[in-house]
Amino acid sequence: MGDTEDPGREALAGAVPRYTRRLSDKILIAFHHACDQGDFEVADQLLRILEMLITRRPLTADGNRRRSIESLVAAHERLWHLRHA
Repeated sequence: MGDTEDPGREALAGAVPRYTRRLSDKILIAFHHACDQGDFEVADQLLRILEMLITRRPLTADGNRRRSIESLVAAHERLWHLRHA
């Protein structure tokens, strides 16, 4: 396919960021999806990975770390409630 078929493609590609979510956000989304599907083993593994991401490197001081930790705690609580319902 040539560039003549979509002349705005190149301009749009430069204006839109390729990745708009943090990796930790994507893992949290996958965790909730696993919970929704009832796959608690996968959800547990995703939580372990998320915890590693959050604890291994400091985040910026603008509150992202606190929100990330709160999201992690809420995710652990959700998994616990699903397993003990």
